[in-house]
Amino acid sequence: MQRRDFLKSAAVLSTVGAISPVFAASKHQEVELASCADRRRFNLVNRYDVVAPEGSEGVVKLWVPLPENTQFQQVIKLHFNGNYHDAFITADNSYGAKTLFVTWPDAKAKMSMTVEMVIETLDWEPIKNGELAHYRTPKEIHYPADVERYLLATKHMPIDGIVKATADKIVGNEQEPLKQARLVYNWVSANMFRDNSVMGCGTGDVATILESGKLGGKCTDINSVFVALMRAIGIPAREMFGIRLGQAIKMGQYSKTAFGSADDKGVANESGGQHCRAMFYLAGYGWLPADPADVTKMRLTENKAHTDAAVQTVNDYLFGNWEMNWVGFNFGRDFDLSPIAEQTPLNNFGYPYAEVDGDPVNYYEPKVFAYEYLSSEQ
Repeated sequence: MQRRDFLKSAAVLSTVGAISPVFAASKHQEVELASCADRRRFNLVNRYDVVAPEGSEGVVKLWVPLPENTQFQQVIKLHFNGNYHDAFITADNSYGAKTLFVTWPDAKAKMSMTVEMVIETLDWEPIKNGELAHYRTPKEIHYPADVERYLLATKHMPIDGIVKATADKIVGNEQEPLKQARLVYNWVSANMFRDNSVMGCGTGDVATILESGKLGGKCTDINSVFVALMRAIGIPAREMFGIRLGQAIKMGQYSKTAFGSADDKGVANESGGQHCRAMFYLAGYGWLPADPADVTKMRLTENKAHTDAAVQTVNDYLFGNWEMNWVGFNFGRDFDLSPIAEQTPLNNFGYPYAEVDGDPVNYYEPKVFAYEYLSSEQ
C-alpha cells in the first residue's frame, strides 16, 4: 500500500519517547470541576517512538490530541519530554482542538517522546431516572452562535437525502426536542450493531452506512449516525473523540470489559482504547451526553439481545449520562490541524497523527509504530 493511499482508507498517526523536560500550557480556559468526593484521578502516560517507513527522509511531524477542560474533566498536570527539535501546544484550528505539535528534522534518526497527564474526572449525569429535573422546553428555541455550527452538515455527516428521510420517520409527529432526542437515540441503539471487523473507531460516513442497509460499525460510525440524525431534525449534536482511562464501576457491573477495564492495581493499557461519544444541545438547558455506541458494544461483548434487562438498564443510563473512566479530546470533524498538515482535511482527531516528509503514518497500529498509552488510577 502506498503511504498516501492509507489516508483514504483509514487515517494517520505516529509516535515518540523522552529526553529533555519541557512544560507548556495553552491559553485554553480553565474550568473548575464541581467539588465532589466522587472525583476520579488518573495518570495517563503516552510514550512514542516514531519509526519512519523504510527509505523515508526529511522532516517528521506529530500532532497529539490533548483533553479539553470541562465540567466533567480537567487536566491537573501536563508534562512532555523527548529528543524532539520543537514542541508546543496550540488550539489554533477551527474546532479549538487542543494539540501538542512536535517535529524532528531527520526521519532516519531516533525519535522519541513521553507525554504525562494527570486528569481528574467527575461522572456527568444530568438525567436521573429518565427525567431532566426542572426542565421545560422554551416557547421559542434559539441556539448560541457557537452551538449553531453543530447543526451543519459535514463531509461525512450529510443532513439531507436518506439522513433527513430517516430522521423524519423516526421522530414522526413528536415536536418536543428531548423526546425527539430519545426517539433518535433509541432507534440508533436498537437498530445498529457493533462490527469488530471495522478498522479503529470507524470513519463515521453516515450516508454510506444508511444507504448500505448494513447498520454496523464502531463507535464513530454509530455515534455519527446519532449526531447526523439529530442535526437533520434541527437539534445541535456533536461527537467528542477521546480515550478510555480504566475500570468502569457503575457500568462495570453489567460488563467487566465493554466499558473499560484495568488490572488489580488499577493499571490499564489504553493503546487501543480510543472511544468516541456523543452529545446534543437542548435549548433552554445546554449540552447533554449520550452514547448509543456503547450499548451496541455491551450487547456484542456479553452476547445479549437488545431487549435483555441489563442491556435496557445500560441503554437508559447512556441517554443523558457518561461514566467518566474516559477523557474527551475534541469535537473536530473534517478540519485542518494547526500547524496545517499536508494531508488535509482530517476526518477526526481522536488518534495522534503523524506525517513523514508529508506522508501519513498508520496510527491504527500502535505496535508497528511503537506507541503505548498506560493509564493508572490514583
